[in-house]
Amino acid sequence: MADSYLIIGGSSDIALQLVSQLLDAGKNVTVLARDESRVSPLKELGVNVVIGDGLIESDVLAAIELAKQNGDGAIDGAAHLIGSILLKPPHALKLADFESVIRTNLTSAFLSLSLISKSMLRTGGGRLVFTSSVAGSLGLVNHEAIAAAKGGIEAMVRSAAATYAQRKIRVNAVAPGLTETRLGATILKSDAMREAAVSKIPMNRINEPSEIATAINWLLTGAPDNFTGQVLNLDGGMANVRN
Repeated sequence: MADSYLIIGGSSDIALQLVSQLLDAGKNVTVLARDESRVSPLKELGVNVVIGDGLIESDVLAAIELAKQNGDGAIDGAAHLIGSILLKPPHALKLADFESVIRTNLTSAFLSLSLISKSMLRTGGGRLVFTSSVAGSLGLVNHEAIAAAKGGIEAMVRSAAATYAQRKIRVNAVAPGLTETRLGATILKSDAMREAAVSKIPMNRINEPSEIATAINWLLTGAPDNFTGQVLNLDGGMANVRN
Protein backbone atom coordinates (compact mmCIF):
# COMPACT_ATOMS: atom_id res chain seq x y z
CA MET A 1 0.00 0.00 0.00
CA ALA A 2 1.21 3.52 -0.81
CA ASP A 3 2.40 5.86 1.92
CA SER A 4 -0.35 7.92 3.53
CA TYR A 5 -0.23 11.69 4.05
CA LEU A 6 -2.65 13.97 5.89
CA ILE A 7 -3.12 17.67 5.17
CA ILE A 8 -4.92 19.77 7.77
CA GLY A 9 -6.25 22.88 6.05
CA GLY A 10 -6.49 21.28 2.64
CA SER A 11 -8.31 24.03 0.76
CA SER A 12 -5.52 26.62 0.70
CA ASP A 13 -3.67 27.39 -2.52
CA ILE A 14 -0.48 25.86 -1.14
CA ALA A 15 -2.33 22.78 0.09
CA LEU A 16 -3.85 22.14 -3.32
CA GLN A 17 -0.40 22.33 -4.89
CA LEU A 18 0.94 19.93 -2.26
CA VAL A 19 -1.89 17.48 -2.87
CA SER A 20 -1.06 17.47 -6.58
CA GLN A 21 2.62 16.80 -5.91
CA LEU A 22 1.89 13.95 -3.51
CA LEU A 23 -0.57 12.35 -5.91
CA ASP A 24 1.95 12.59 -8.74
CA ALA A 25 4.35 10.62 -6.54
CA GLY A 26 1.75 7.89 -5.99
CA LYS A 27 0.95 8.74 -2.36
CA ASN A 28 -2.38 8.29 -0.60
CA VAL A 29 -3.67 11.70 0.48
CA THR A 30 -6.32 12.72 3.01
CA VAL A 31 -7.35 16.34 3.54
CA LEU A 32 -9.34 18.09 6.23
CA ALA A 33 -10.87 21.35 5.02
CA ARG A 34 -13.79 23.67 5.75
CA ASP A 35 -14.32 24.90 2.19
CA GLU A 36 -16.08 22.00 0.49
CA SER A 37 -16.24 23.76 -2.88
CA ARG A 38 -12.44 23.94 -3.03
CA VAL A 39 -11.75 20.30 -2.16
CA SER A 40 -14.70 18.36 -3.59
CA PRO A 41 -13.00 18.07 -7.01
CA LEU A 42 -10.13 16.26 -5.26
CA LYS A 43 -12.40 13.25 -4.66
CA GLU A 44 -12.32 12.47 -8.37
CA LEU A 45 -8.52 12.25 -8.10
CA GLY A 46 -8.71 9.68 -5.31
CA VAL A 47 -8.13 12.06 -2.41
CA ASN A 48 -9.90 11.24 0.84
CA VAL A 49 -11.79 14.38 1.87
CA VAL A 50 -13.08 15.24 5.34
CA ILE A 51 -15.11 18.42 5.64
CA GLY A 52 -14.50 19.87 9.05
CA ASP A 53 -12.66 22.36 11.25
CA GLY A 54 -9.04 22.06 12.35
CA LEU A 55 -10.04 23.51 15.72
CA ILE A 56 -12.57 20.76 16.45
CA GLU A 57 -10.96 17.69 17.96
CA SER A 58 -13.52 15.22 16.59
CA ASP A 59 -13.00 16.55 13.04
CA VAL A 60 -9.22 16.19 13.26
CA LEU A 61 -9.59 12.69 14.70
CA ALA A 62 -11.93 11.72 11.86
CA ALA A 63 -9.32 12.84 9.32
CA ILE A 64 -6.58 10.96 11.19
CA GLU A 65 -8.61 7.74 11.21
CA LEU A 66 -9.35 7.99 7.50
CA ALA A 67 -5.69 8.64 6.71
CA LYS A 68 -4.71 5.62 8.79
CA GLN A 69 -7.21 3.41 6.99
CA ASN A 70 -5.64 4.41 3.70
CA GLY A 71 -2.11 3.89 4.98
CA ASP A 72 -2.22 0.35 6.33
CA GLY A 73 -2.90 1.71 9.80
CA ALA A 74 -0.24 4.43 9.83
CA ILE A 75 0.25 8.04 8.74
CA ASP A 76 3.66 8.62 7.20
CA GLY A 77 3.46 12.41 7.21
CA ALA A 78 1.15 15.30 7.96
CA ALA A 79 1.17 19.01 7.19
CA HIS A 80 -0.73 21.74 9.03
CA LEU A 81 -1.61 24.51 6.59
CA ILE A 82 -4.29 26.45 8.45
CA GLY A 83 -3.55 30.16 8.61
CA SER A 84 -4.88 33.68 8.74
CA ILE A 85 -3.46 37.17 8.73
CA LEU A 86 -4.50 40.40 10.39
CA LEU A 87 -2.34 43.50 10.10
CA LYS A 88 -3.13 46.15 12.70
CA PRO A 89 -1.03 47.99 15.31
CA PRO A 90 -1.68 46.89 18.90
CA HIS A 91 -3.51 50.10 19.85
CA ALA A 92 -6.07 49.42 17.09
CA LEU A 93 -6.37 45.68 17.62
CA LYS A 94 -9.19 44.33 19.75
CA LEU A 95 -8.30 41.56 22.17
CA ALA A 96 -10.92 39.28 20.63
CA ASP A 97 -9.33 39.71 17.21
CA PHE A 98 -5.86 39.01 18.59
CA GLU A 99 -7.13 35.86 20.29
CA SER A 100 -8.79 34.76 17.05
CA VAL A 101 -5.47 34.98 15.19
CA ILE A 102 -3.75 32.96 17.93
CA ARG A 103 -6.52 30.36 17.93
CA THR A 104 -6.65 29.98 14.15
CA ASN A 105 -2.90 29.69 13.67
CA LEU A 106 -1.29 28.43 16.88
CA THR A 107 -4.05 26.60 18.75
CA SER A 108 -5.07 24.63 15.68
CA ALA A 109 -1.41 23.74 15.10
CA PHE A 110 -1.08 22.44 18.65
CA LEU A 111 -4.25 20.37 18.30
CA SER A 112 -2.88 18.72 15.16
CA LEU A 113 0.50 18.16 16.83
CA SER A 114 -1.13 16.59 19.87
CA LEU A 115 -3.46 14.22 18.03
CA ILE A 116 -1.25 13.25 15.10
CA SER A 117 1.85 12.66 17.25
CA LYS A 118 -0.21 10.34 19.46
CA SER A 119 -1.08 8.29 16.38
CA MET A 120 2.51 8.29 15.12
CA LEU A 121 3.83 7.14 18.50
CA ARG A 122 1.69 4.04 18.18
CA THR A 123 2.86 3.23 14.67
CA GLY A 124 6.59 3.89 14.85
CA GLY A 125 7.02 7.51 13.83
CA GLY A 126 6.39 9.88 10.95
CA ARG A 127 6.94 13.44 9.79
CA LEU A 128 5.10 16.61 10.76
CA VAL A 129 5.34 19.99 9.01
CA PHE A 130 3.87 23.26 10.26
CA THR A 131 3.54 26.68 8.66
CA SER A 132 5.17 29.75 10.15
CA SER A 133 5.91 33.07 8.42
CA VAL A 134 8.77 35.47 7.91
CA ALA A 135 6.97 37.51 10.58
CA GLY A 136 7.77 34.75 13.10
CA SER A 137 11.42 35.82 13.21
CA LEU A 138 11.57 39.28 11.61
CA GLY A 139 9.96 42.37 13.09
CA LEU A 140 7.45 43.77 10.59
CA VAL A 141 5.18 46.77 10.99
CA ASN A 142 1.64 45.96 12.20
CA HIS A 143 2.35 42.21 12.37
CA GLU A 144 2.12 41.83 16.16
CA ALA A 145 -0.76 39.33 16.19
CA ILE A 146 0.49 37.08 13.41
CA ALA A 147 4.07 37.38 14.71
CA ALA A 148 2.96 36.12 18.11
CA ALA A 149 1.12 33.19 16.55
CA LYS A 150 3.84 32.18 14.10
CA GLY A 151 6.64 32.75 16.59
CA GLY A 152 4.75 30.39 18.87
CA ILE A 153 4.60 27.78 16.13
CA GLU A 154 8.37 27.96 15.58
CA ALA A 155 9.05 27.54 19.29
CA MET A 156 6.55 24.69 19.49
CA VAL A 157 8.19 22.94 16.54
CA ARG A 158 11.63 23.08 18.14
CA SER A 159 10.32 21.75 21.44
CA ALA A 160 8.29 18.97 19.80
CA ALA A 161 11.30 17.97 17.73
CA ALA A 162 13.22 17.50 20.98
CA THR A 163 10.37 15.63 22.65
CA TYR A 164 9.98 13.12 19.83
CA ALA A 165 13.52 12.92 18.44
CA GLN A 166 14.10 9.43 19.81
CA ARG A 167 10.61 8.24 18.87
CA LYS A 168 11.20 8.68 15.13
CA ILE A 169 8.85 11.64 14.73
CA ARG A 170 10.47 14.47 12.77
CA VAL A 171 8.96 17.93 13.30
CA ASN A 172 9.81 20.90 11.07
CA ALA A 173 8.28 24.10 9.71
CA VAL A 174 8.34 26.34 6.68
CA ALA A 175 8.32 30.12 7.07
CA PRO A 176 7.22 31.74 3.81
CA GLY A 177 7.35 35.38 2.97
CA LEU A 178 4.59 36.98 0.93
CA THR A 179 3.10 34.43 -1.48
CA GLU A 180 0.71 34.67 -4.43
CA THR A 181 -2.27 33.15 -2.64
CA ARG A 182 -5.78 34.20 -1.67
CA LEU A 183 -4.42 35.08 1.78
CA GLY A 184 -1.54 37.08 0.33
CA ALA A 185 -3.94 39.00 -1.91
CA THR A 186 -5.24 40.87 1.13
CA ILE A 187 -2.00 42.86 1.26
CA LEU A 188 -1.47 43.07 -2.50
CA LYS A 189 -4.59 45.05 -3.30
CA SER A 190 -2.88 47.69 -5.43
CA ASP A 191 0.22 48.14 -7.57
CA ALA A 192 1.64 50.49 -4.96
CA MET A 193 1.20 47.92 -2.17
CA ARG A 194 2.75 45.21 -4.32
CA GLU A 195 5.72 47.41 -5.22
CA ALA A 196 6.30 48.29 -1.56
CA ALA A 197 6.18 44.63 -0.57
CA VAL A 198 8.53 43.48 -3.33
CA SER A 199 11.03 46.22 -2.51
CA LYS A 200 11.69 44.57 0.87
CA ILE A 201 12.55 41.19 -0.66
CA PRO A 202 16.18 40.69 -1.73
CA MET A 203 15.17 38.45 -4.65
CA ASN A 204 12.75 41.17 -5.74
CA ARG A 205 9.75 38.89 -6.26
CA ILE A 206 6.87 37.24 -4.42
CA ASN A 207 6.73 33.50 -3.74
CA GLU A 208 4.69 31.13 -5.88
CA PRO A 209 2.47 28.61 -4.02
CA SER A 210 4.17 25.72 -5.81
CA GLU A 211 7.52 26.71 -4.29
CA ILE A 212 6.17 26.47 -0.76
CA ALA A 213 4.41 23.21 -1.57
CA THR A 214 7.63 21.76 -2.97
CA ALA A 215 9.49 22.56 0.26
CA ILE A 216 6.76 20.98 2.38
CA ASN A 217 6.72 17.93 0.12
CA TRP A 218 10.48 17.56 0.58
CA LEU A 219 10.15 17.76 4.36
CA LEU A 220 7.40 15.13 4.28
CA THR A 221 9.00 12.70 1.85
CA GLY A 222 12.60 13.44 0.96
CA ALA A 223 14.40 15.18 3.82
CA PRO A 224 17.12 13.21 5.62
CA ASP A 225 15.96 11.28 8.66
CA ASN A 226 18.10 13.46 10.94
CA PHE A 227 16.47 16.68 9.74
CA THR A 228 14.25 17.86 12.59
CA GLY A 229 13.51 20.99 14.62
CA GLN A 230 14.23 23.21 11.61
CA VAL A 231 12.45 26.23 10.14
CA LEU A 232 12.96 26.71 6.41
CA ASN A 233 12.86 30.40 5.54
CA LEU A 234 11.17 30.65 2.14
CA ASP A 235 11.18 34.40 1.85
CA GLY A 236 13.55 35.36 -0.96
CA GLY A 237 16.23 36.12 1.63
CA MET A 238 14.10 38.64 3.51
CA ALA A 239 14.80 37.34 7.03
CA ASN A 240 18.56 36.96 6.64
CA VAL A 241 19.77 38.97 3.65
CA ARG A 242 19.79 42.67 2.86
CA ASN A 243 19.60 44.25 -0.60
